[in-house]
Amino acid sequence: MKAQELYIRTMQRKIEELSQYFPCVMVTGARQVGKSTLLREMLPPGMGYVTLDDYVEAEQAASDPVTFLERHGEPLCIDEVQYVPGLLRAIKVRVDAARRPGMYWLTGSQRFHMMKGVSESLAGRIGILELSGLSQWEMTGNGDKAIPFDPERPNEMLNPAGLCDMRALYERIWRGGYPQLIQYPTMPVHDFFSSYLQTYVERDVQELAQIGNKSAFVKLMRSAALRTGQQLVYSDLARDAGVTPKTAAAWISILEASGIVSLLQPYHVNAINRLSKSAKLYFSDTGFCAWLAGCEDAETLLSSHISGAMLETWVYGQLVRSYSNCGKGLNLYYFRNLDGAEVDFVMEKNHCLYPMEVKRSMHPTIADLKGVSKIPLSDYSLKPGIVFCTASAVLPLKNGASAFPISAL
Repeated sequence: MKAQELYIRTMQRKIEELSQYFPCVMVTGARQVGKSTLLREMLPPGMGYVTLDDYVEAEQAASDPVTFLERHGEPLCIDEVQYVPGLLRAIKVRVDAARRPGMYWLTGSQRFHMMKGVSESLAGRIGILELSGLSQWEMTGNGDKAIPFDPERPNEMLNPAGLCDMRALYERIWRGGYPQLIQYPTMPVHDFFSSYLQTYVERDVQELAQIGNKSAFVKLMRSAALRTGQQLVYSDLARDAGVTPKTAAAWISILEASGIVSLLQPYHVNAINRLSKSAKLYFSDTGFCAWLAGCEDAETLLSSHISGAMLETWVYGQLVRSYSNCGKGLNLYYFRNLDGAEVDFVMEKNHCLYPMEVKRSMHPTIADLKGVSKIPLSDYSLKPGIVFCTASAVLPLKNGASAFPISAL
């Protein structure tokens, strides 16, 4: 089975930019999102490459990091640096001695211990980027043209190459964004995710925390998959997995730290209050989420009770990718009050609020944004809303609002 050509990743531009100013650049992200492939494909002339997934190299790096770095020289790309976190101190010494931009490129999964080591050893010396799975722009071969989604200019944000009908969109959602599954379109999804889950639980999770009951951990993952796009209630997850709420909270933290899930905080006028309410949980990859939820194909997903939540999860992922792949920060929240009024997403930008709703409809109306009027403003300016939907073009709604096709996001 021949693979398609490698996809152009939007983040390449930002890596090249940071390398002009920082001695070190680190690309983090979940397993199999393409970190190693991205950096290996864009290695500049003269830069060496070594992976600490190689046990021999990892042992040498751990036992004598100074000699390890001298032997490989610089500039150097070090893959899977999380396996030898002690190497970061030795890198700091060499960086402080030379202080040249572009000395080291590093990759590693987003982990508690590794990021703590980066913060302590390389603060001010490293540019950090987080890579996700492929965005729709990257899937359609337009990764080099992707820019952060700007709700002020919806017509300019459209990716015409991504436009498709609802069934094709759900096929895209069901398959997800892991590069290997997109590059090999005939690869069995079940086989990929089954292997992914086993490797993740046996290796990644065990390095973050010694999980004694792996079966319960997988049950919690499946329970979380069925609740993507919902407010996080640890007691529900705990009940399904047969563990305590405290354990469920700790395990969700592991899933978040390793890039499997993401937590979206609620919007409140008082920034402190944003941390006092329940976050919403989203899976980072809809394909993995659908597989964990038991959806064997796109048709099953389309007709399932989680089809709407998965559509919302997909939109969330595309919005996050549009910013993170460009190295930009995104201030995104959700809104819900005690009376039940809600808005799926609220983007905060330039002291303005941009409300966004997700609807599985080809004909959205301004009524889909009825929760917007309940958003407390303080000194923020409320902008016209956007309804992400299954239409085939950007459509004007009342009061300056717009409908935007999800497949072209």
